[in-house]
Amino acid sequence: MAKKERLVAAIQNGTVIDHIPAGKTFQVVNLLGLTTLETPVTIGCNFESKKLFRKGIIKVEDKFFTDEEISRLSVVAPNIVLNIIHNYEVVEKKTVITPDELRGIVKCNNPKCITNNEPMDTLFHVVNKENGILKCHYCEKEQDINKVELV
Repeated sequence: MAKKERLVAAIQNGTVIDHIPAGKTFQVVNLLGLTTLETPVTIGCNFESKKLFRKGIIKVEDKFFTDEEISRLSVVAPNIVLNIIHNYEVVEKKTVITPDELRGIVKCNNPKCITNNEPMDTLFHVVNKENGILKCHYCEKEQDINKVELV
């Protein structure tokens, strides 16, 4: 059986972000600031996926993300997979998981919260990872991770 032709070119070194829910691909691009990079970035949408039905994939040449950047991804697309590439080979796979705290990533939806009225970073505790429930550190309002607004 012949191997399927690749839909997106391989990269020599960098990161491939895979298993992005199709509708979240451009949120990931914006969240990571990929349009400001000087290295090539390939963005693919609506590829077939056994897990997701349709998925996005992003290939970023010569870029390796920090843990802080990766934790930001968990807000818009938990369970995506980062493949670290060296010399065209996958040397490491990381599944993005939601951390216990989110600092300066999402906005509190309580208009009276101090974070919406003073120049300061937001801080949320992830109180239920399975259901995606966040709790504001300052006003203690809970919100659904799927309905949050990014800072």
